[in-house]
Amino acid sequence: MITHGNGPQVGSQLLRSEAGSSQTYTLPLDVCVAMTQGEIGYILQTSLQSILKSKNISTPVAGLITQVLVDKHDKAFLNPTKPIGPFYSKEAAQKKKDELGWDIVEDAARGYRRVVPSPKPLDIIELEIIKDCLEKGIIVIASGGGGIPVSKENGTIIGVEAVIDKDRASALLANQLDVECFIISTEVEQVYINFKKPNQTAIHKISLEEAKKYLVEGHFLEGSMKPKIEAAIDFLEGGGKQVIITDPEHIVAALDGQTGTHIIGRSPL
Repeated sequence: MITHGNGPQVGSQLLRSEAGSSQTYTLPLDVCVAMTQGEIGYILQTSLQSILKSKNISTPVAGLITQVLVDKHDKAFLNPTKPIGPFYSKEAAQKKKDELGWDIVEDAARGYRRVVPSPKPLDIIELEIIKDCLEKGIIVIASGGGGIPVSKENGTIIGVEAVIDKDRASALLANQLDVECFIISTEVEQVYINFKKPNQTAIHKISLEEAKKYLVEGHFLEGSMKPKIEAAIDFLEGGGKQVIITDPEHIVAALDGQTGTHIIGRSPL
C-alpha cells in the first residue's frame, strides 16, 4: 500500500490555472488535488511495473483516485497552515500575497510558501475498494496528496477547497487497513531533536510517550517534521505497532533496524 504527497505539484497546477485564466477555465483546489493524484500515481505505477517486470515479478499495480472525508466546519478553514507550491523569496512572496490574496508563511527556514486550509481527515471514501485490491494481491497507490477533500451534504459528496496533510491521511488509512508498520519516507535518514542546533541529536528508537513529549517541547517544525510526528502518534494511538521515519535510500536498512527513527506504540496489557 503506497501513498504519496503532492505539495509542489498541486501548487504548480494552481499556478497554471491562474496563468491561463484568460484563455481557459480555472481549477478549484480539490480538482487540482485529483489531477495530481492521477499524474503522480501514473508515474509511480509505470515505474513500479517496470521494476517488477525487470525482476520477473508479476504482481499487478493499480493507482486509485481517492476521496477523503473532512468536516466543512473544521477550524482549519479559519487558519490555513498547509504549504503548497514552490518556495519564494520574502519579496516575491509578499508580491503574491498582495496581488493574489494568498496566505503566506515562512516554511521551516527554507523560504516562503503559500498555505491553504488543511482539515483533519475523517474517513477514506474508497476504503472497501482498496481492501478488495489488497486482498487480490494488487499493489495499490492511493490517497495521494492526502486525498481529495470532500464533505457530505444530504447524502451527496461535494469537493472542498483544501489540501489534507498526506501523513495524517496515510496514518488514517493505515489504521483502517489494520497495518502494523507505517513507514514515512522523507528527506532525512533520521528525525532529530534540537534540529540545526549545536546539540542536534538523531533519534533512533523512542516510545509513543517520548514522541508526544518531544512534540509538546517544540522540537518539530510546522510544514516539516511536525505533521509526520503527529501522524505517527495518530497511527500508534489508533492501534498501530510501529512507525519508521527515514529517507528512500535507507528504507531497507531501517526495516532491518540498522537506521531510521523507530517510534514504538504501547505494549499490550
